[in-house]
Amino acid sequence: MTTASTAPHVPLRRQMWADLALLAVVTVWGMTFVMVKEAVTSFPVFAFLAARFSVAAVALLPIAWREALGCRFDRRLLWQGALMGVALFAGYGLQTMGLRYTTPAKAGFITGISVVLVPLGSAWFLRRPPSHAATVGVFLATVGLALLSLNEDLAVGLGDLLVLGCAVSFAVQIILTAAFAPGQPAVRLAMVQIATVALLSGVTSLLWEFPLPAINGQVIFAVVFTGVLATSFAFATQTVAQRFTSPTHTALIFSLEPVFAAAFSYLLIGERLTGRALLGCAFILFGMLTAELGDLAWRSIGGKYQPARRRREPIS
Repeated sequence: MTTASTAPHVPLRRQMWADLALLAVVTVWGMTFVMVKEAVTSFPVFAFLAARFSVAAVALLPIAWREALGCRFDRRLLWQGALMGVALFAGYGLQTMGLRYTTPAKAGFITGISVVLVPLGSAWFLRRPPSHAATVGVFLATVGLALLSLNEDLAVGLGDLLVLGCAVSFAVQIILTAAFAPGQPAVRLAMVQIATVALLSGVTSLLWEFPLPAINGQVIFAVVFTGVLATSFAFATQTVAQRFTSPTHTALIFSLEPVFAAAFSYLLIGERLTGRALLGCAFILFGMLTAELGDLAWRSIGGKYQPARRRREPIS
């Protein structure tokens, strides 16, 4: 897998600005865990997501319209953005439902496991085994997940399980973005992705959540904040930034999301994790960093990592 430091044809300055933009995205995402948890305690999950992503689509529409002027209709962009949107819908649906049953800090760290899954997923698509560092990272993150999520009777809470499914979905979305973004207009691709989530959320809400309760000011603020900053700004920025950095480097920056989530959860609602949960968080974070930086550190001290050769597939 190509790391950001060795990505071909990417000037270092552009890579640096891309990384800073992704860091801004992660900071905003870390702020939203508490906000979303409080919003969905009084408002249905998919109705909230439909409103959030509709606001995001409206916010992006002027930029996407200007980008589309004079361009021919592109079916490939439509299906690629829709596929990314399905992964994103699954991720946000599972995460938002999970926040009803678990805490913001725990949700942030479990969501962060997507960082470990990205190099494994990329390796799977390339039909190559993961690196030793990625394998160790998965093991450490799994231990951390057990410490963070298992109850005294060794049962996994429903909220933690839902958020784990969210982590898998987000890993798929990162890999799809890396595959599709370099060849497509960034804003239009993000627009299709966001509109897909709004449509799927709206249909799900119509089928399962009507009639809706009255919306209050707290929910309206959460919809606008998450729609404009945490969605339209965030995914447009991610789609642009991933043109100039690798999916693994993106995932490494995204590993800071649970740290921001835990910090804002403490500052805003005073959430404190138990000693075992904190140890689990440490294992998850260390697993993320090991998966992303392990091979780089090994090469820096003179080691060589050679991935296994690609297996020949049998001819059918």
